[in-house]
Amino acid sequence: MKEEYTYPETITENFDIANFHIKYCLSFIKKYLKGDILEVGAGCGSFTRNYLNEKFTSVTLTEKDKENFLKLSEKYKKNEKVKVINELIYDINQQYNSILYLHVLEHIKDDKQEIDEAIRKLKKNGYLIIMVPAHQKIYGNLDKEVGHYRRYESDFFKQEMKNLKLVNFKYLDSAGYLLYKLNSFIFSNEKSPTKLKIFIWDKFFTPISILFDFISMYKFGKCILAIYKKH
Repeated sequence: MKEEYTYPETITENFDIANFHIKYCLSFIKKYLKGDILEVGAGCGSFTRNYLNEKFTSVTLTEKDKENFLKLSEKYKKNEKVKVINELIYDINQQYNSILYLHVLEHIKDDKQEIDEAIRKLKKNGYLIIMVPAHQKIYGNLDKEVGHYRRYESDFFKQEMKNLKLVNFKYLDSAGYLLYKLNSFIFSNEKSPTKLKIFIWDKFFTPISILFDFISMYKFGKCILAIYKKH
């Protein structure tokens, strides 16, 4: 069954200021980006603008939210290598060297079906790159309000997936995990994080995470990054 997935536009706009965190996450991803790229659920382009460069053959951005779709279309209308589409992956008739789901898979009810479709759209030796919120035990009101069906455990990504080999797996944002848990306890009815909280987390706690993620050998954190290569 083809499935729509949405998330509040204000969430993507607020997260857009988290440049330190975004660049930190992309530092582990950029080497897997090549050729034709598909970014599913690009939002307002927070990640896109930080990895986009002239070396790629093409970049296709999907976005189902009307406002974000229009903003992306306007932003990249003069870039011939970038195509912005208002479609689901099931409707795309092309294969790609790299497919990205950056904080998107948790918004999709049937995530396994979505991954199966992504595998079909991935070229041989291509990379499927997934970033999601970690630890179902801290799933709470904030997750519900922003449209998360779930948070993820490592077992989901370490199970065998057809034609895929897991080549990189990391937990990221260790300080963010503690901050998120504390925030959920104190502000249990909060519907979405404010720009101020995102600013504080990004500018003050992300540097702490960079250090502690390294010390813990990326075995603990608020987010999971999983990268697969297609056989």
